[in-house]
Amino acid sequence: MNSKLENLWEEVRELSLGTTPQIDRLHTPPTPLQFLRHYLSQNKPFILSASAATTLQWPATTLWTSTSYLLNTLSSSTVSLHLTPTGQADSLTQHPTNPDSLCFASAHVQRTSFSDAIDAIKASRKNDSSKGFVAYAQQQNDCFREEYGALARDCDSHIPWATEAMGGLPEAVNLWIGNDLSETSFHKDHYENLYAVVTGEKHFLLLPPTDVHRMYIREYPAAQYTYSEESEEFELKLENPERYVPWCSVNPYPLPKDKEKEMSKFPFYYNGPKPFEVTLKAGEILYLPSMWFHHVRQTPDNRGLTIAVNYWYDMQFDIKYAYFNFLQSLSFCKPRLNDGDSFINENLSNGDKNHKEE
Repeated sequence: MNSKLENLWEEVRELSLGTTPQIDRLHTPPTPLQFLRHYLSQNKPFILSASAATTLQWPATTLWTSTSYLLNTLSSSTVSLHLTPTGQADSLTQHPTNPDSLCFASAHVQRTSFSDAIDAIKASRKNDSSKGFVAYAQQQNDCFREEYGALARDCDSHIPWATEAMGGLPEAVNLWIGNDLSETSFHKDHYENLYAVVTGEKHFLLLPPTDVHRMYIREYPAAQYTYSEESEEFELKLENPERYVPWCSVNPYPLPKDKEKEMSKFPFYYNGPKPFEVTLKAGEILYLPSMWFHHVRQTPDNRGLTIAVNYWYDMQFDIKYAYFNFLQSLSFCKPRLNDGDSFINENLSNGDKNHKEE
């Protein structure tokens, strides 16, 4: 049973992505029909290069390189700023009361002026042995239209060829402003994502939904950071009432001292095909299909900022969604294991009746 399912994963991956280790790079925008036929329907990513990308026609690509322009335009705006001690929000960290276990930690979010948010991002430093924080403007609630509306004229309100192919406007448009200290752990979204970098660079690791068994998804208790400006210290508390969040257990960049242990815990990740590596430069757009697993790092511009805009379009909950859910139910992972426990390669026919969708 196991070998047959592994063959299925490999065949689906090869049919949809081919055998090349590279993501397609387009030098002209696709027509709606090309996008629908070759990428959307196949759940296949691509990069639209800076030589032809829609973003090159945006005023944002020149205007947003000026911090003074951003400060003046958003002088009366209040934005949501996410604070963490390490730059890793919505990720796994040490359980606050059980050092041998992990929890899913969400950032401390505070409302602040845009000017103060920029100052905090530039002043960010990891809280390893001294006091400090990492600030990231990344509120994922249609924040570009809700909190940064004064900048709306600097970008397209939607991606025309994607809107026509998908038959509707984006559900949400988000703005991301951070620096090299912020990192997004492996996860997937139930949206068709068009991700445009305006300044700096974004570095993605991508895995298709059929590689779900390599992500070791399990349920972790949810926790929340709170930050005290007086003491400049964080406190991590479990949510009450108790809540569990299904999340990917794999860290693709472990510390050298931890790498051997990580490889032994997550053999299907480390011994399988390497993730697709994508560096998205200023002016480029990534089509990130729904339910693809992605991990994101970033490199700032010469001011120390990385700025990006992404468009979330509703995905179709069709046969592919049912298929991927079926694969996930047959995954190798057991939920709610203690960190000290080993992941068990169970007989895949057993499934997991208690597993929850992200």
